[in-house]
Amino acid sequence: MPQPFLHELVSCVHAPAVALSDADGQIRPGGVQGVLLHDRRALSTLLVDVNGVEPTPVGHAVHDAGTARFVSVARDLGDPGADSTVRVERERRAGPDGIEETLTLVNAARTAVECVVRVRAGSDLAAMDDVRRGGRPPLAALTSAGSGTCAWDGEDVRVTLLAADGAGTHGDERTPVMYETDAERHAVFAWRVSLPARTRWSTSLRLTVERIAAAGGAEPVTATSAFLPAADGPGWSEVDVSGPAELERLVDRSVEDLAALALADPMAPDDVFLAAGSPWFFTLFGRDSLWAARLTLPLGTDLARGTLRTLARRQGTKTNPDTAEAPGKILHEVRQDTLAVGGPGGLPPLYFGTIDATALWISLLHDAWRWGMPAEEVTEFLDPLEAALGWLTGDADADGDGFLEYIDESGHGLANQGWKDSNDSIQFPDGTIADPSIALSEAQAYAHEAAIGGAALLEAFGRPGADRLRDWAEVMRERFRTTFWVSDRRGSFPAIALDGGKRPVDTATSNLGHLLGTGLLNPEESARVAARMAESDLDSGYGLRTMSADAAGFNPLGYHSGSVWPHDTAIGMLGLSRAGHHRAAASLAFGLLRTAPDFAFRLPELFAGTDAHAGDPVLAYPASCRPQAWSAAASVVMLTAALGLEPDVPGGTLRVAPAADFAAWWPLRVSGLRIAGHSLAVAVDASGQVEVQTSAPVKVETRSV
Repeated sequence: MPQPFLHELVSCVHAPAVALSDADGQIRPGGVQGVLLHDRRALSTLLVDVNGVEPTPVGHAVHDAGTARFVSVARDLGDPGADSTVRVERERRAGPDGIEETLTLVNAARTAVECVVRVRAGSDLAAMDDVRRGGRPPLAALTSAGSGTCAWDGEDVRVTLLAADGAGTHGDERTPVMYETDAERHAVFAWRVSLPARTRWSTSLRLTVERIAAAGGAEPVTATSAFLPAADGPGWSEVDVSGPAELERLVDRSVEDLAALALADPMAPDDVFLAAGSPWFFTLFGRDSLWAARLTLPLGTDLARGTLRTLARRQGTKTNPDTAEAPGKILHEVRQDTLAVGGPGGLPPLYFGTIDATALWISLLHDAWRWGMPAEEVTEFLDPLEAALGWLTGDADADGDGFLEYIDESGHGLANQGWKDSNDSIQFPDGTIADPSIALSEAQAYAHEAAIGGAALLEAFGRPGADRLRDWAEVMRERFRTTFWVSDRRGSFPAIALDGGKRPVDTATSNLGHLLGTGLLNPEESARVAARMAESDLDSGYGLRTMSADAAGFNPLGYHSGSVWPHDTAIGMLGLSRAGHHRAAASLAFGLLRTAPDFAFRLPELFAGTDAHAGDPVLAYPASCRPQAWSAAASVVMLTAALGLEPDVPGGTLRVAPAADFAAWWPLRVSGLRIAGHSLAVAVDASGQVEVQTSAPVKVETRSV
């Protein structure tokens, strides 16, 4: 059964809860609509009617990540004539344990209104896997019900819905809530409302979801225990952008969404990381959580610390082909139960099938150190750092050819273990799927960068091994140069991968952007890669396509075969900036910002790779998650690239060098950034002059445009 579409649903998020509804606020059975929490659909139906008729929607607004307001009209009530005079307003607020909803009837008519307001609610308690596959199980039986309350109990959760008495806004007598059930096993709450002219009436609903402990008391906390809501979010202050209106709105919404995705480690609740995305990924993903923390380092290092710690606690200690675990390896994802993807049997709850998370963990630690993570915090990671470097330069190269490669040895894991993890993501220009084992180009780049960064950390903190790592990185660099480079009619570039026969998979893809700024390429090679990325088959004008439009397998709505992923575009943008190719970086930034209004400034997981140059519209990828942590983080990268931020707190410097190619955004001022625990504000005026304000113990080096 196809995965349910998400693109037209309204989402209210406060991790680990999400409420998904139609644009009128109604939660209708079928698809993915509902309130999802603890890997269950806690509520699958929530329908409001007035005198038995659903009101007609006239608009809605998402106020912040967790709050939405829906407005409808009751057309059969109120004054006669063309104008609607009775409104139904709903405000929904997501919280970490459920939702609250205020239901208001507004009478703008000249006469009083008499009506019955009803709310029908039902829960199917469907498992997340069933919801994702489009399943529609029958409604669960109510386990308790009465005036103003009802409940459903599953094997591991209890869902409670409370409905309050209603009241007018002018001290009118309270309207008691009535209760009944219908033939379909819905709980039905009703209020007989008498509403004078020019007044309003309100009631409220409160849905809570709590996990039921196993018989015998509280469950022990383990590496796969349910993650907790983050009590204080990711530790950021408010980010304020003064510049192009669309950039301001994108950053505002993105930072709100990032905070709404914050979760805490049950093994150490002070350690916060970002869940990958809503609604399917309210959990820890090595790659996603690491990239999200890394891309948002200009907002502070607290999130990086929590992410590094949470993953280090679960770092591999043994060799286990069934889970892909190996000593020193950083995991791919954590679930409470087996996940029905991959081969028969699904993914185990603690799954290590990723070729890149270990290198990304090392690079996050290095970059957080450069942004000013205190030395005493860095020191606590030195042992897991050495273990990670051991895996990177050892077990990661299974066949000893000098490159990192992967193959699923379990028969039920992921066939592809880079960020493009769909089955058809690694294909030749004629559409042929590459056979394993696969050595991804960006995995080599990540490893090279991690080795150089790891060497710097070991050297700075008095640990041995730095020279060996630098030698290892240099050998990889030379081997990559002689093995990966290919060309097509548009230019030369590194192949996306080597297949199991060590043949270069010579398709031009967005993976090129991940190579830049890692030290793997020399300046001349970086220039060739930047030029190839700027070609119209990859730069769609809305962002970077995952696969060249010239390839036989290109599909603008293909998951990894032609779509645009905001985080992927952002990584390419950052790499281009770090390598000095600012015009190409600015093109990607402007393209991504161009799409933001089409998604209400909440960038999705991915969208279609249509052609902006030809005037094609922005199209949704219908099953795309929103919000998605690394997509939201793309807005921070846009600021980083535009301002040219290059921190080196251990070296005592901060370089701020905005590029003239971003001049369309000037004047621009950004405050609420952090470096070494101190506030940072950067302003670029209309002429390109730079002003920096910070009390951090660094020398600020500026270069005006």
